[in-house]
Amino acid sequence: MIKFFRKIRQNLLSEGKTGKYFKYALGEIVLVMIGILLALQVNDWNERRKGRILEQKILVQLKSEYESNLAQLEEKMFMRNRAIEASHKLLSFVDNPETFDEETFYTSWWHIMIDPTFDPIKNDIIGTDKLQLIQNEKLAALLSNWSSEVYQVQEQENQYQIFRNQFITPLITESGISRNLNNNLWKDGYSPAEALDKSSSLKFKIYPSKRKIDFKEILVDPVQESIAAMVISFHQNANIQSVTLRSRIIEMLELINSEIKND
Repeated sequence: MIKFFRKIRQNLLSEGKTGKYFKYALGEIVLVMIGILLALQVNDWNERRKGRILEQKILVQLKSEYESNLAQLEEKMFMRNRAIEASHKLLSFVDNPETFDEETFYTSWWHIMIDPTFDPIKNDIIGTDKLQLIQNEKLAALLSNWSSEVYQVQEQENQYQIFRNQFITPLITESGISRNLNNNLWKDGYSPAEALDKSSSLKFKIYPSKRKIDFKEILVDPVQESIAAMVISFHQNANIQSVTLRSRIIEMLELINSEIKND
């Protein structure tokens, strides 16, 4: 093809048709430019197509991750609410000792001792070029803010961990109820809320202590009363943050589902 165009130009020059030669050369340049622009456009279209395909893969991955994050978050909220109820039960025993029930007492302390920690799946698109593939600007913004919002929940959890280790665990150990508490937990079978297999029920015996426990003394202990009240506040604060985070996840999942192509 190049030889063909070169031959035409040479013929025009040999025939002295300079004007036609320049017009032809200009036309040839225009054709070349059009060819280049078309090639660039085709390449750009192809790159966009590849980007959309990759975006769909990312969206499907994000959907799976945030569905798992939502399930885990709701599980942690349930565990905190259960600890809050347990704390109220202990306070009711303090206020109304005649309603005291030993088994409920042990169960309540166990729920308080559990340490709910939200540990979401960390996706690999935040802070990378992959985030630019997300066309939905609102979704991209929510994804960018995700880590900082998770931190708000985890900060509350970290504070509770410190409180638990400094006050709750020592109280359980020093009050002498630890053996009975653990025996009460497992003797009839127990499946932790955070267990991977929630259908399993672990059952074994530690056997209760032969030492007599003075529950009246425990109930009038101001440290126990203070701990129960603090547990309520800690978990309520964490759940307030979790409610907001749950709304964010639901919003993200709605946006993700709207962007996933089902064809």
